[in-house]
Amino acid sequence: MRYDLDDLRLFTHVAAEGSITGGARVMHLSLPSASARVRALEAQAGVPLLVRERRGVRLTPAGATLARHAREVLAETTRLDSAVASYAVSRSAPIRLVAGGSAMHQLVPAALATFLRDHPEYDVNVSERRTIRSVRLLAAGEADLGVILDDEPTQLRTEPLADDSLVVIGQAGGTLSGRTSIAYAEVAEHPLVGLVPNSPLSQWMDDRLGPHAPAPRYRTVVPTLHALITLATAGAGLAIVPRRAVDASTAVEICPLQDSWSTRRHLLCYAANAPEPAHLLATHLHTAATR
Repeated sequence: MRYDLDDLRLFTHVAAEGSITGGARVMHLSLPSASARVRALEAQAGVPLLVRERRGVRLTPAGATLARHAREVLAETTRLDSAVASYAVSRSAPIRLVAGGSAMHQLVPAALATFLRDHPEYDVNVSERRTIRSVRLLAAGEADLGVILDDEPTQLRTEPLADDSLVVIGQAGGTLSGRTSIAYAEVAEHPLVGLVPNSPLSQWMDDRLGPHAPAPRYRTVVPTLHALITLATAGAGLAIVPRRAVDASTAVEICPLQDSWSTRRHLLCYAANAPEPAHLLATHLHTAATR
């Protein structure tokens, strides 16, 4: 049998979305067109691939087998395209990605590692920017894709990406041991280690705490989250960091903040005319965010 790659791609989306309507939306097809393609695929296979129900569809055993092999075929096709493209000189402009310091710690490097490996035909220029600056660059067309926080209003297209809530960390068995949550006012009573004042996270917190917040005593300030987490883990002081920046294997006490401003999320934000490669990079950012 000869399978059309677009039909296989549609079928994998139908399987993932649990409905032909969802698959059609992802593929930017009309529902009648998508339904006709799925019926033609079933006719070609000679067996039912879907169980159609009032609220969507379920895969038959044959459909599950087809979906699994289709994903493998599509992945291999992508690798084939990338391998051939690696022999060509890139003629496209680099993708311009902007992101804050929290996303730069683990999320962006993880996504870039897989994207650059899978797409040798594309380059990426990465800049660390606060959310307010990233949104302005994207709106002006001076960046293609951004990882921003959810507290900056924008008319640009955005997608939920990952939780980026802030927590307090400290030495295992230390001050935070046994605590289920803590208020910033109490955290500020303890010796702290922090990021340098011009870091995006420090500036973001200053904006939300305001001039009347308790003044903390920082034993030292450092330029990177990696250094900050290392110091807090060693017992140099408590530190406020994004929860996802702390590796699961790190022996450290982690305590949620009670303050409402500590709950925040990362969004993907697209420039109005974001090029197709930026959408490919967005897929890798979504994948990295689930790890």
